[in-house]
Amino acid sequence: MPLPLGEVASRSDDGEGADPQMFFRSATLSQKAALQLPFSSTTLPVKMRFRADRSLPGSAQLKIIFPLNMPRAKAEGIQNRFTAKEATVHKKCATASFLREERNPMTQTRPLKTNLFNRNADLLHGPIFKNLFLFMLPILVSNLFQQLYNTVDTMIVGNVLGDSALAAIGSCGSIYELLVGFGIGIGNGLSIVAARSYGAQDEDLLKRTVAGSLVIGLCASFVITTAGFFGLRPLLQLLDTPAEILEDAYRYIIVIDLGVLVMFLYNLCAGLLRAIGNSVMPLVFLLVSSGLNVALDLWFIAGLGMGVQGAAVATVIAQGISVVLCILYVMRRVPLLLPARKHWAVGQHLYWELFSQSISMGLMSSIVSAGSVVLQYGINGLGTLTIAGHTAARKLFSFTSMPLISMANAGSTFVSQNRGAAQPERVRKGMRTMYLCSMVIMAANMMLMQLFARQLVQLISGSTAPLVLENGARYLMWNAPFYAVLGVLLCTRYALQSLGQKVLPLFSSVIELVGKVIFVLVFIPRYAYNAVILCEPIIWCFMAAYLVAVYRRDAFVYPKKGQ
Repeated sequence: MPLPLGEVASRSDDGEGADPQMFFRSATLSQKAALQLPFSSTTLPVKMRFRADRSLPGSAQLKIIFPLNMPRAKAEGIQNRFTAKEATVHKKCATASFLREERNPMTQTRPLKTNLFNRNADLLHGPIFKNLFLFMLPILVSNLFQQLYNTVDTMIVGNVLGDSALAAIGSCGSIYELLVGFGIGIGNGLSIVAARSYGAQDEDLLKRTVAGSLVIGLCASFVITTAGFFGLRPLLQLLDTPAEILEDAYRYIIVIDLGVLVMFLYNLCAGLLRAIGNSVMPLVFLLVSSGLNVALDLWFIAGLGMGVQGAAVATVIAQGISVVLCILYVMRRVPLLLPARKHWAVGQHLYWELFSQSISMGLMSSIVSAGSVVLQYGINGLGTLTIAGHTAARKLFSFTSMPLISMANAGSTFVSQNRGAAQPERVRKGMRTMYLCSMVIMAANMMLMQLFARQLVQLISGSTAPLVLENGARYLMWNAPFYAVLGVLLCTRYALQSLGQKVLPLFSSVIELVGKVIFVLVFIPRYAYNAVILCEPIIWCFMAAYLVAVYRRDAFVYPKKGQ
């Protein structure tokens, strides 16, 4: 019978002179259970070692060492005898756990000497909150830094080129979010499949996943770029972009469209590193990309006079350089993610899994963006001061909701790896931990908004108009109590997709879109800005209830009796 994965007991630096020409089978047992084993090095052509397990008081680590030149059939026969006997011991000892470790790159993701930049978070073992928090922290810093960078980028364009250039970029903002969101969604979907392969400790499957991800990404990038090349100008005209800024808007967005492949590779590299537990290096590459982008913005816009097109070119070049650095890092430090020639035979089933998972997440991001466009249409009819207050409040909301978004992203990798490792109990514990963290974040935001909401809106907007400050502060204070609901929504939706569900999580985005359409058509004309404030919290409640109901029925996380 298959046994759950456990800690790797055999390491090249364990001080026992491990032979590199051996492969290992190890277990953590209670000392009493270990003594019940009928096997020894005298009855089997293997070596056996015991030592105290410091992480589990009263336990010992048993290491079974097979010679590498042993015939495969014989090794498997011994392994089956050991596993069959140990299955009986496992009933007596809840700490029994196994992991076969071959000396290959799958088990060498941690270098002999680790540091902040090459350490992978272990999401399969150990304390859940600690490991999840350490994995989430670089993702949170990345998201916060991205928001800060976007603000600086806007300041450069506005201060150097003026209001019309800023309006040109803003007028195609929804299209930009659609392109970027779809690209990020595809990358996230592909990295989910990679994380499941890593959790299953299947090196061949992981490398075939990387190869298939690159093929699907190239095809998707070509389709998006081609569609944008022929359809962006008509789309800008359809959105009623003012004639005086139409050309600037087109010159900006067409460069972004032509750089979709670079954007995809950038997000895929970061996603694959996170899939194997490394969330620090994606942060490093983001810092490099953002710093380059700001420097190139100043050079292209202020120095070379390239206008708004210079801002787009700077973005593509900065991301391209980060992609090159990421590839060099993977080639040198993470050969686990480098497919060989044989791995390009991906297989029809894996291609379909990658395609369906990536399209599901890409469509989800696109539908969410479409809902935002619909809601913005309803807000635009409420007057300039209301729009100004709402814009400032939304900017603050994007910062205060970052911990929830980062936790959901980290949880996606956590659930994917443990799904691959067949550890449903750990998935359940991890989800409960994330739900509790959502409550803590909600309480912190409620306190923050009660004390400083008005001052924060004034800081962001620079306005002293009472209507701007009142609307912005009311938006923040009314939304804060629903942060726990938003956290449950995000974590559950990402978890369901990580478990392999594609259609049902996507339906939650349809609920969001339909809800916003109803509010724009029915409630906003009648209740004005109060309806805008309550629109998303009410929709979050319906979405969260639906997603939790689907999660509770997942056959892997909550198997029926007898399964």
